[in-house]
Amino acid sequence: MSSSTGQSVPTSHEAGQSFPPSRDFADQANAGAELYTRADADRLEFWAEQARALDWDTDFTDVLDWSNAPFAKWFVGGKLNVAVNCVDRHVAAGNGDRVAIHWVGEPGDHRDITYSQLLGDVSRAANYFDSIGLRPGDRVAIYMPMVPEAIVTMLACARLGLTHSVVFAGFSSTALRSRVDDAEAKLVVTTDGQYRRGKPAPLKANVDEALGTGDDAAVSVQTVLVVRRTNHDPELNWVSGRDVWWDDTVAEASDHHEPDAFDSEQPLFLLYTSGTTGKPKGILHTSGGYLTQVRYTFHNVFDHKEGRDVFWCGADIGWVTGHSYLVYGPLSNGATEVVYEGTPNSPNEHRHFEIIERYGVSIYYIAPTLIRTFMKWGREIPDAHDLSSLRLLGSVGEPINPEAWRWYREVIGHDSCPIVDTWWQTETGAIMISPLPGVTDAKPGSAMRPLPGISATIVDDDAAPVAAGEQGYLVLDKPWPSMLRGIWGDDQRFIDTYWSRFADQGWYFAGDGARYDDDHALWVLGRIDDVMNVSGHRISTSEVESALVNHHSVAEAAVIGAADATTGQGIVAFVILRGGVEDTGDTLIAELRDQVAKDISPIAKPREVLVVPELPKTRSGKIMRRLLKDVAEGRELGDTSTLVDPTVFEEIRLRGN
Repeated sequence: MSSSTGQSVPTSHEAGQSFPPSRDFADQANAGAELYTRADADRLEFWAEQARALDWDTDFTDVLDWSNAPFAKWFVGGKLNVAVNCVDRHVAAGNGDRVAIHWVGEPGDHRDITYSQLLGDVSRAANYFDSIGLRPGDRVAIYMPMVPEAIVTMLACARLGLTHSVVFAGFSSTALRSRVDDAEAKLVVTTDGQYRRGKPAPLKANVDEALGTGDDAAVSVQTVLVVRRTNHDPELNWVSGRDVWWDDTVAEASDHHEPDAFDSEQPLFLLYTSGTTGKPKGILHTSGGYLTQVRYTFHNVFDHKEGRDVFWCGADIGWVTGHSYLVYGPLSNGATEVVYEGTPNSPNEHRHFEIIERYGVSIYYIAPTLIRTFMKWGREIPDAHDLSSLRLLGSVGEPINPEAWRWYREVIGHDSCPIVDTWWQTETGAIMISPLPGVTDAKPGSAMRPLPGISATIVDDDAAPVAAGEQGYLVLDKPWPSMLRGIWGDDQRFIDTYWSRFADQGWYFAGDGARYDDDHALWVLGRIDDVMNVSGHRISTSEVESALVNHHSVAEAAVIGAADATTGQGIVAFVILRGGVEDTGDTLIAELRDQVAKDISPIAKPREVLVVPELPKTRSGKIMRRLLKDVAEGRELGDTSTLVDPTVFEEIRLRGN
């Protein structure tokens, strides 16, 4: 990868201050600097030690089998039950009365579910699934909003050795059908409806449309299990012999279930991600290695204190963050966590902060997009609440710009909470690069360094290490326990997508650009397919976005590279201004372009800067830059069905004309 971005000059965010942990935090932290020393001394023994923090029915004989690389086997010969490690063992340890989940529904309903209650619910679901003939290795599709039954279903699948495929409830029926067909799911679990900004919306109807009828029917699906959530449709379509209510089946089953142990490499879940070919990739994760690493990272990165902390991950279970740090990571650690069904501004912008205040949330893990949304709303909203229970903050999903990092710490974290800026992927399964909050002097915007036991580096096109300040490719040069085991049904695509770029070295190519600063802190620059080529200079979209948000008037920015006859690509920026900013004219636009030139390089100046009221986002908060590119290049829009508000494009088009 070219090092021409920013002319190898440190950007302003790299020159900024670092934030060491307080003495009090460091003294009580779960992880100290010795964790790096132990991992460096004997990496495989280190991972064996982490694995033995779980309950195994049969101990493993080998830590890693890498003889058929890139197809790994971790903790070979070991047998365990993932659900037992997440639920049963906490009850057996005398913690059955501990709250596992503080569930908050969007309309304001709420439930507290203890570990004993969760065990009963999971056992009932497992007994019903077993009664309809599901056997280890069968696949189950879960298409549900953030209701407790979704987590119960995931754990019941894990208990039986079934492989679950969670499909984000904001996806279209077409997206659901492609995933059901690819996985050959026998059971689909859904709800009658879901709430969107306080109003019921259909969901079962999407399942009916996806599964089809007659010659177009999804042949693998035998049962559709429906949870009552909204009761909004008295004429709900019902397919006799296929559709059953949760209330009439799972709720009536026995709350006692005797689990079996499964091989460490038993498939646990498929999670589909977008692919360059248009066909989603079914990322496969297995049991022992995955659970080992999510347990380890949850305990050490979030410094979780069992029985004391209240953890809240704002992700949906439709994404890997929801799998790893809303289900398996917290529950394997016996955590008490918040699970929230709705959107951050339903019924108003105070919702998240009311929940933090009500439940005494101490660890809060959200995406930079949401942090920038909070910035746009203004600090008077969080300032209206007592957030003193917070002691650690986390960021996930994309590189966080330094301005948002500082705002997050100052306003939400009362200028004292450590921030763990975590880098990882659906494919990695668990956090890979992050500060350790009791050890690391964190820099705003930097993921800092690989965690103990993880090996990553930044290299150029020839696989040579890059110098400080130079942009390169982020690669993982040693296998890790929670790594993906393949793409479902397509081993060659797995090899081609992740292992072919550095095949001679045997490295996993993450698809992200990165660089080191002069202190060897690691800065993730975003996807290389989010790297623009302007007159031969490769410029990261996230770097330009970060520079724009460094301006005092800007709350959020999204940048794309649009086709340009002269330069190959021209940089087009879409910005949302902070509340109270009056000047939206040429003077402000010139300031913003100059800000980018100052922070990065004159070559990175945007060709156009458009001030817009909102950006096109999915319900998970992801900005759809692909659609912004369609707008900038004058094309018809692609699929907008997953957006929170598809009408946002009308205003964007008006601003662009």
